[in-house]
Amino acid sequence: MKNWLPLNLKLQKLRSKLLNDPYYRLQSGEEIAIAAQLGICIDVNQATVDDWLRLPGLSIHQARSLVELSRTGVKFYCIEDIAAALSLPVQRLEPLKPILNFSYYDDESLILPSHRVNPNTATVETLAKLPFFDLSLAQTVVENRSCAGPYLNLADFQRRLNLPGDTISQLMYYLRF
Repeated sequence: MKNWLPLNLKLQKLRSKLLNDPYYRLQSGEEIAIAAQLGICIDVNQATVDDWLRLPGLSIHQARSLVELSRTGVKFYCIEDIAAALSLPVQRLEPLKPILNFSYYDDESLILPSHRVNPNTATVETLAKLPFFDLSLAQTVVENRSCAGPYLNLADFQRRLNLPGDTISQLMYYLRF
């Protein structure tokens, strides 16, 4: 990736925080713009409470409300939908648009966290259908399970597969042990 930021030390530190801390809470429109340029985005229809809390000005209660609405089948198609759900003026949320991604999923392709998969019994095909899994990771999970036995828990799963924390923080919503 080419270094698009000037050699300003403050901006370099911010860039490092944005890339390395998935829980960093953005503070301003400038930080949102930088995050967007780095490819950071929030899929509003699959966002977690932690994802929503990255945005400046959103409370934990608002984040929980948006997640609960998504889990019950509410689809957000635009920034106006988020504003309506939170009873906020659209203008207040407009600065967040650069990092919000309004992706759409058909109900059959989306596995909800309430339908978790047990990695100790799942096939490669089943695991590969989960969000944040690719075919390679699914094959590795099954091969490791065959060689070393069942996974005891999420921590054992992470250790045995040598997965980074940010990956586990995404996968844990789709797995049960």
